[in-house]
Amino acid sequence: MNHRGPEFAALIKRVTEGLKWVFGVSSDVLALTASGTGGLEAAVVNTLSPGDRVLAVSIGVFGNRLASIAETYGADVVRYEVEWGSAADVDEITRRLDADPSFKAVLVTHNETSTGITNPLEAIGAVVRERPPLLIVDGVSSVSSIPCPAERWGIDVLVSGSQKGWMVPPGLAFLWLSERAWEASKKATMPRFYLDLQRARTSLESAQTPWTPAMSIFYGLDRALQSLRAEGLENVYSRHRDVAQFTRERVRAMGLELLANDERFSSDTVTAVRWPEDVDGLAIARLAREEFGVVLGGGQQGLRGKIFRVGHMGYFTQEDVAEALDIVERLLVENSAKSLPS
Repeated sequence: MNHRGPEFAALIKRVTEGLKWVFGVSSDVLALTASGTGGLEAAVVNTLSPGDRVLAVSIGVFGNRLASIAETYGADVVRYEVEWGSAADVDEITRRLDADPSFKAVLVTHNETSTGITNPLEAIGAVVRERPPLLIVDGVSSVSSIPCPAERWGIDVLVSGSQKGWMVPPGLAFLWLSERAWEASKKATMPRFYLDLQRARTSLESAQTPWTPAMSIFYGLDRALQSLRAEGLENVYSRHRDVAQFTRERVRAMGLELLANDERFSSDTVTAVRWPEDVDGLAIARLAREEFGVVLGGGQQGLRGKIFRVGHMGYFTQEDVAEALDIVERLLVENSAKSLPS
């Protein structure tokens, strides 16, 4: 297929309509050939200028990454970091915004996969939209799996990525900007070229991309959107909720603890579980992979070897999760038996 020809133009039109439907917006969603991190970088550099004061709300690895992107481009970043395993406090965000009216943007991760926590984004959006700052949201692991209606929740920039709940290989980043964000982009002076969203917006008006697109992933996205429409978004959301609840209940039945300090904020797309202190979690994860083909997400940075993470987003069934946890339980029992004195 010629990516400058009519066939691709028809494809990108279908995909754009599908993205608008999932994002819950009335204006176009842009699809960039980039990872989710590329999408986050685009969100920052297209709306901010060096020296802009930014409140970065971080509850884990990916919240810190978004803050670091802004710092790299010269933003004056004030970090509000929360204990890993907890969600952000909306009252604290309100206090910080009211104490410092110079903030130009609030950066927040909707769903933090490193800790299995979902921030109360609707409540955060209600606070921010009453004030001048833009609300820039990392929805990489939430949009299409967890409700996140961008316009209704007062989000200004929402980013997602193809390899999560969209059920597509890595390589596409999706971005939606509010009119406030597009106005801010006209004044933003952070450098950009490949990630220039105005170029992408202008190209999309002609059903094109400014640069060569990852066409094979667009094919996959087109098919995935058909699957999402066939299931229905509310059914997709309820399936994720149900399997997440099953996962948490099964983990507790195994005698294990969730990393989440308050289950109200436990993620519906990934569950983080503490390894028992008397086992070698890294060794058990290795055995699960090498002997049974079950890949467990590990802990990152300070959580390395302390937790494992079970993903349940996109294309999966409850049986998939149950099978993985059966293996974990078996290996924990075997490890315990081997450690008993003879």
